[in-house]
Amino acid sequence: MTGIADGRAVIVTGAGRGLGRAHALAFAAEGAKVVVNDLGVGLDGAPGAGSPARRVVEEIRAAGGDAVAHHGDVATSEGAASLVETALEAYGRLDALVNNAGFLRDRMLVNLGEDDWDAVVRVHLNGHFLPLRTAAAYWRAEAKAGRTPCARVVNTSSGAGLLGAVGQGNYSAAKAGIVALTLVAAEELGRYGVQVNAVAPAARTRMTERTFAETMAAPRTGFDAMAPGNVSPLVVWLGSAASAGVTGRVFEAEGGRITVMEGWRRGPSADRGARRTPAEAGETALELLAGAEAPGAVYGAGQRSGAPDV
Repeated sequence: MTGIADGRAVIVTGAGRGLGRAHALAFAAEGAKVVVNDLGVGLDGAPGAGSPARRVVEEIRAAGGDAVAHHGDVATSEGAASLVETALEAYGRLDALVNNAGFLRDRMLVNLGEDDWDAVVRVHLNGHFLPLRTAAAYWRAEAKAGRTPCARVVNTSSGAGLLGAVGQGNYSAAKAGIVALTLVAAEELGRYGVQVNAVAPAARTRMTERTFAETMAAPRTGFDAMAPGNVSPLVVWLGSAASAGVTGRVFEAEGGRITVMEGWRRGPSADRGARRTPAEAGETALELLAGAEAPGAVYGAGQRSGAPDV
C-alpha cells in the first residue's frame, strides 16, 4: 500500500469509530503505519464493552496495511506518554499526530453540572494538549540532534467551537480552546519542523446521528455527504509531507466542501487618544458596530440550518 503518506508513522486518537476510524483507514490506504488509539468508552465517556481500536487494526491489516492498537487514556500524562512510546516501539518514529478523541455531555447552561463541564473539557483539551506536548518533546529532541522532522499535527475542533452551539457550552468552550492551542503550537513548534493545523468537521458519528438524525441520515442513492470518510482526505493531506508550508490554519470540512476559516481579526476601530466616559464608550461602540460584519449565528439558535460539527 503506497500513497501520499507512504512510510509515515501516524497516531490517530479516538480512532475506534466514526471520524477517527475513517482517518485511520484513510492513512493506512495511503501507505501510513497507524497507531489506532481508542479507550473504548461510550458516547458520554463511560466505560464500554469490546475493543474498537483492535477491530480497526484488524481492518487495516486485512487490507494489507500496518497498524497497532493503543487503549490508554490520552487525557492523562501516562496515557499520552504510552501513546507516543507505542509508535516509537512499533515503528521507530513518529511523523504525524491526529488528535480526535472526545465525547459529549450536552446540557443547557443552567442545568450544566460541574462534573459534566470538567469531563468534557478534560477529554477534549487535555486529550489534545497532552499527546501534543509529548509528541512535541520527541520532535524537538530529534531536531536538536540534527534530525529535523517533517512532522504534522492535526487537531479536531468544531463549528461549535467557532460559532457556539446551544446546549453545548462545555463542548463549545473546549473546541474553541483547541483552536487557540493550535495557533500557539504552530508558532512555537515550527522551528522544530512541526506543522500544526485544525479541522472542524461535520459528519455522521455517534455524537450526531441520533440528535440530528434527519440531517445525518445516509441517502438511499447518490453522494453520502455526511459520511465520515469525506473529511479524511483533508486530514491525510495535512498529515503528509505534501502539506509543506501550511500551518496555523483551521479548515471546515463537510461532504465535498472544504473551507478555510478566518478567525478573529481586528475590525472597525476608533482611538481618541484619551479616556472616554461610559456614555462616550457606548456611543463609540455603537458607531463601530454599525460598520462591522454581523457574527455567524450560533448553531441551534434557529437562524442557521444544519447541525453542529463534531
